[in-house]
Amino acid sequence: MKGKLLVLEGTDASGKSTQFERLCQALDERNISYRRLVFPRYQEESSALIRMYLNGQFGSHPDDVNAYTASTFFAVDRYASYQTEWKDYYENGGLILADRYTTSNAVHQASKLEGEEQENYLNWLFDFEYHIMGIPAPDQVFFLDMPTEAVRNLLEHRQGKTQDIHEKDIPYLKKCYETASRLADRFGWHRIRCTQGNAIRSIADISDELVAAVCSAIV
Repeated sequence: MKGKLLVLEGTDASGKSTQFERLCQALDERNISYRRLVFPRYQEESSALIRMYLNGQFGSHPDDVNAYTASTFFAVDRYASYQTEWKDYYENGGLILADRYTTSNAVHQASKLEGEEQENYLNWLFDFEYHIMGIPAPDQVFFLDMPTEAVRNLLEHRQGKTQDIHEKDIPYLKKCYETASRLADRFGWHRIRCTQGNAIRSIADISDELVAAVCSAIV
């Protein structure tokens, strides 16, 4: 009996890491058994090309590496994780929570393309990862909907973190947000709105909504 794979997605600086930590804490408090995954796995050998790409060693702009090539970097890391860390647990009915997944490729790399080229890429991506590589498709994706203007403000006030080539490029981040929003509608992702009017909702307020949604999906 296969398990359940739930994915938390969001554009850069959407508060995803913070919300993922709070979500895991909430499940721990409820004594819910699960495995947590965070992608990319920067400390693992399988992420070497990801680090080179994001650090700008293949070019200082995201478009310097085409969507298909960049996607393979991230896909290989997920494949390695699945085969060595969580395949048996998942296939025996375990619950998996993932901070980013294949859907991150769909958001960030599809944003380099438009129209029919984007559609062809998305068809290739899901076939490549879910069928050819054989990693599981998510049962549900939860999308932290943080508009780009709010992200820009958050990035400007981040302390002590070097920005990668994605985070430095605000027009690219705007494209990513627009792509993510379309994908959320198209594929039925559960949208968690992170702003109310022009104001960012509190961390606790967003967390309460996310935890409730995930707990409902687990049942």
